[in-house]
Amino acid sequence: MSLKIDQDHSRFRNIVRGKIRQNLRRYISQGEMLGRKGKDLVSIPIPHIEIPRFTFGDKQQGGVGQGEELELPAIENKGKSRIVAAKDRYTGIRRVGPESLRHFKRTYKEALRRAIAAGSYNPENPVVVPQKEDKRFRSWKEDHEPVANAVIIYMMDVSGSMGDEQKEIVRIESFWIDTWLRRQYQGLESRYIIHDAVAREVDRETFFKTRESGGTMISSAYKLAAQLIDEHYPSDEWNIYPFHFSDGDNWSMDDTLTCVELLKREILPKVNLFAYGQVESPYGSGQFIKDLREHFSSEDAVIVSEIRDRDAIVGSIKDFLGKGK
Repeated sequence: MSLKIDQDHSRFRNIVRGKIRQNLRRYISQGEMLGRKGKDLVSIPIPHIEIPRFTFGDKQQGGVGQGEELELPAIENKGKSRIVAAKDRYTGIRRVGPESLRHFKRTYKEALRRAIAAGSYNPENPVVVPQKEDKRFRSWKEDHEPVANAVIIYMMDVSGSMGDEQKEIVRIESFWIDTWLRRQYQGLESRYIIHDAVAREVDRETFFKTRESGGTMISSAYKLAAQLIDEHYPSDEWNIYPFHFSDGDNWSMDDTLTCVELLKREILPKVNLFAYGQVESPYGSGQFIKDLREHFSSEDAVIVSEIRDRDAIVGSIKDFLGKGK
């Protein structure tokens, strides 16, 4: 009977995991949810709802309880810490607890004290057998302490070659990455850059809602990101993670070479990871990701991901966050 219950429970868990994975992919790829107001259906943008519950084990070891194999980036302890982590401290003794935390000396002393008080202790045969009431266990409390500084710099191409669908795909993926990281790290800083032929820093709301057009000079975004890093985030004090999204259509090969030089000299030496996501577009050449692969094929700190359509968003997030870098 017990075996059958275990089998049924296992099947139930598998069904639940499958439904969660299926629904999560649907919510991420759609970028909106449909709700009902009276007899009418209304569209609810994703940025106004709470992220579906990603569940991680303690100690930020990675691993997800709902089928998403994501790992937290390996943030180093740098500078005046802003990221907060939980740490267990053993602070006392209590009468209940798991056997793994049983305090041997305190348990033995309690057993010895009870045996002497009861007159059953024999110095010639000093055998002391602890009873349940003799057991003592170490107790702990969870302290929260700062461990690291980290900043995410998001860059998004909003040029004319990026159609509405491409911009929406990038907006959805950026939103989920941003929301997921904010849920895992307390104190994480985020900066947002949009660019066409020129780049400018914007706030989070503008980043996810703006609709612009124009030519494309990717180097403008990289120059601004490098400037932000130099002015606000010294690499000896900060863990730095730039994310750039584009359709890969750049103004010229000269500008692409400028981007390569900026990455090599100004950005990669200072960051933990550089992530580039390229969304497929009928209007763009898609050349930029090929150039990055050509110049940085042996660079572990550079991760590129192709985003063909909305269904590819989950896989792209895994490309970026499945490495634990």
